[in-house]
Amino acid sequence: MENLRQIHNRQKRALFFLLAMLALGWGFSPWPTVFAGLILGVLFGLYNFWILTRRMERFDRNLAEGKKAPSLGSGLRFASGIAAAAIAVSLPETFNLIATVIGLMIPYLFLLAERIISQLKHPDPGGKER
Repeated sequence: MENLRQIHNRQKRALFFLLAMLALGWGFSPWPTVFAGLILGVLFGLYNFWILTRRMERFDRNLAEGKKAPSLGSGLRFASGIAAAAIAVSLPETFNLIATVIGLMIPYLFLLAERIISQLKHPDPGGKER
């Protein structure tokens, strides 16, 4: 099974490609606030995904060493989402709030799609639970 860092790096490449496409949409479409909101949301979502990856690695390391497992940083990720929404609300002429919220979820949708594809490519032999 792949480690979390490999999954994060693959997701990061896909999200940077998406950000490039969103930047083109922002520059050349009649809806720049929607694309700017998506960009803002994806950037904060990528930050949240990085926090989750870092915390999961620390969690695994502490469990392997027999130490007390720390939290997974939900509070920091919630605060990051609130910060993205606050930026969108305070600058409505630049960022669309709904697009920002959708952008926050895009990294997690990419992760879900990647896991489904990975499971279809490499099914669990014998049907054993992990």
